Amino acid sequence: MLAIIGGSGLTGLVNMKVTRRLVMRTPYGEPSGALTFGKIRGHEVIFLARHGYAHTIPPHDVNYRANIWALSSQNASHVVSIASVGGIRSDLAPGSLVIPDQIIDYTHGRKSTFFDTREKPVTHTDFTEPYCEDLRQRCIKAAALCGKQVSNGGVYAATQGPRLESAAEINRLERDGADMVGMTGMPEAILAREMGLCYAAIAVVANYAAGRGSSLHAVKLEDVNAVLMAAMGQVREILESLAEIHGD
Repeated sequence: MLAIIGGSGLTGLVNMKVTRRLVMRTPYGEPSGALTFGKIRGHEVIFLARHGYAHTIPPHDVNYRANIWALSSQNASHVVSIASVGGIRSDLAPGSLVIPDQIIDYTHGRKSTFFDTREKPVTHTDFTEPYCEDLRQRCIKAAALCGKQVSNGGVYAATQGPRLESAAEINRLERDGADMVGMTGMPEAILAREMGLCYAAIAVVANYAAGRGSSLHAVKLEDVNAVLMAAMGQVREILESLAEIHGD
């Protein structure tokens, strides 16, 4: 089953016919909210709002382990994450959509593995290609089917948050090879890998990163919501096509 994790700007799916909601507790605590089950174009999906349905959970405080465990326990096999990012690369202007293929983790102090107790054997998980290529290609195909343009590939820098970055930090991320910056890509991606889930992301560029473009001197937060609202309309159309592709 396809699962969708909604980020900032996507706390619900108006194009989803809801059939039931499930409040649950996991061995790792409570997920961000109830799992919402339903159908998109007749195909079953699960939806979860990463920051809670009222958008009250900051990126560093999301219970990523509970979220991923909960989706896996309900037979999700593929997970597509919707995440807002700041564009570092010059062509990633606000409103752009990207299907990243690499990630760099700058977060700290987050529970980032299911294998962290002495009751479990030491487990090293391959993370050479952090995103599931099969699901990445399905997202790209879904975008093409509904006439939406997406950038294929890019390096996602996952930072701690909730504050935004300084211009100097963005310069550093660029030197490290990052194309975009967000706050929720990790440990979500590695936890999905540890659970054997096929995981990919659709990154929505909400603004230029600090020191870039219109964010040269400050990130204009008042403009972000308008950009996200417009872009999420495109994302919902892509998800409709993705549900059909996944259901075929």
